[in-house]
Amino acid sequence: MSYTLEQFTSDCKAALKADPGTAGREKIRDLVSQALKSPDFIATYIPEGTPERKVLYEDPDLGFTILAHGYTGAKSSKPHDHGPSWAIYGQADGETIMTDWDCLARPTETTPGKAKHIRDYTMRCGDAHLYDTGVLHSPERKGATRLLRIEGVNMDRVKRRPYEAVESVTAAAE
Repeated sequence: MSYTLEQFTSDCKAALKADPGTAGREKIRDLVSQALKSPDFIATYIPEGTPERKVLYEDPDLGFTILAHGYTGAKSSKPHDHGPSWAIYGQADGETIMTDWDCLARPTETTPGKAKHIRDYTMRCGDAHLYDTGVLHSPERKGATRLLRIEGVNMDRVKRRPYEAVESVTAAAE
């Protein structure tokens, strides 16, 4: 029997109840990686034709949200965090070039935050990565991709402020 969404959500909930902090989130990252090793899980919950954002489950008690994402072509985003939340990205199909950023300045109501490039790496099928609260990152997809993503809270209800890439602290001050 393959891993089901019901088993996956139950395992995620147990991990967060045991440790709501980073260790519990790392356990969920491991669960995402495990789910993505199952072709049946991917075919059932993240099939070809999945929309860009499909909520698979939202926990009524802990608030975490499980999503499937499908992208048909190239797409990228600017540096961002998930506001007061964390996120786990899991690659189900295709490749995503992820960039990690150093936060030089947090955004305000009137000014975008400033971020400096740290590194790029490629996520391939089965890879999963935790972006803890406040950690800046940006994905770039050059072709069709599918993802399994977990958010600490449903980001549809969270207002986030923008960041812009800069070369250094000096450039941020100009």
